[in-house]
Amino acid sequence: MFTGLIEQVGRVAAPAPRIRIACTFDDLHEGDSVSVNGCCLTALEVNTWGFSADLASETVARTNLGDLAPGAPVNLERSLRVDARLGGHIVQGHVDGTGEIVSFENGWLVVRVPDALDKYIVEKGSISIDGISLTVAGIADRVVRVAIIPHTQSHTNLAAAKPGARVNLEVDILAKYLEKLSNGYTR
Repeated sequence: MFTGLIEQVGRVAAPAPRIRIACTFDDLHEGDSVSVNGCCLTALEVNTWGFSADLASETVARTNLGDLAPGAPVNLERSLRVDARLGGHIVQGHVDGTGEIVSFENGWLVVRVPDALDKYIVEKGSISIDGISLTVAGIADRVVRVAIIPHTQSHTNLAAAKPGARVNLEVDILAKYLEKLSNGYTR
């Protein structure tokens, strides 16, 4: 489990299927969970340069990790410790799908979301975009609007965000459980 508070921005050193991430975590160990753009991966080959991780075909199909070329910035977060504060929201690292950046200007990130995820997103609710815990400012016609403060922009991969780019989305797990309990879960 994660919080959606990005600890550092790493760089892709080698692409999928065994992705290598250059980063500076000093206490990462083989087998640890790491959120990479919001996707929970298992760290392998941990070294002074960073770590590698194997990507399953499901991960490549459901996320933007297969799109990343060497040098691409990625948001990184280590798994939540039980004794730590939950500063963002509950992020599982289980990407529900990808969205497309429509625009990013004047502190507003606008993302088109898949139809299947639209029903789980509500104004003032939480959403994870590339692993970043964000609050939905508005949603209409499958387009989500979130405010991005300068700190978030400069300390995440959003510093390089461009219209048309795919971003990983994870909707609030509580919405999916509520739907299932109401007998409407269709996935």
